[in-house]
Amino acid sequence: MPKALVVRGGWEGHRPVEATDLFLPFLADNNFDVHVSASTDVYGDARLMAETDLIVQCVTMSAVERDELDGLRAAVAAGTGFTGWHGGIADSFRASSDYLQLVGGQFATHPGKEPGARCGDETDNFLPHTVEITPIGREHPVTAGLDDFDLTTEQYWVLHDDLIDVLATTTHPVQPWHPWHRPITSPAVWTRQWGEGRIVVTTPGHSLDVLRHPTVRTVIERGMLWASRTASAS
Repeated sequence: MPKALVVRGGWEGHRPVEATDLFLPFLADNNFDVHVSASTDVYGDARLMAETDLIVQCVTMSAVERDELDGLRAAVAAGTGFTGWHGGIADSFRASSDYLQLVGGQFATHPGKEPGARCGDETDNFLPHTVEITPIGREHPVTAGLDDFDLTTEQYWVLHDDLIDVLATTTHPVQPWHPWHRPITSPAVWTRQWGEGRIVVTTPGHSLDVLRHPTVRTVIERGMLWASRTASAS
């Protein structure tokens, strides 16, 4: 039976408990033995990490200790899969450059509405946008057969490197109230090979309704299966 470790915590605005609870039945239905941790100190448990086939992380911002990060990096390099969504993986441990290198992409911002349309709550950053499957994505097991899809939620602007395989993108347009001068395309879904391990990052997922979106949920669930050590060995 493959072992999955769900690590959740950090900023409560992303509702890490409720968000990860959405996927626990899926993991159980796919025969994972699931362990849930409310702290990243579990990453420092070398024995547990060596036995873990998949890590699902939902920890926005927060901080990670050196031994914990070393444990996470070592486990992924040895074949443990690593996946998550939105700020729970792409905006974690901002002060750790080694974590950013592991994941390959970092949240920079989510552009907002026209200033006169803002009301002072999180919806100020909810923009209608399209997530487009790339040519690579149309062939990849995580996104094959899926169509481009539209969302109205936070649209992540991501800083990234060239070691990622981008399965889907989203483009930030030029608007009069923004300082950039040409459209910016950010990865919205990507994979990364790190040693023997597979990483999958899905940037949509700010709120529970987005996580319940059929395509977003499909991408996240396929990503869990593809990233796991069991899949990597096949």
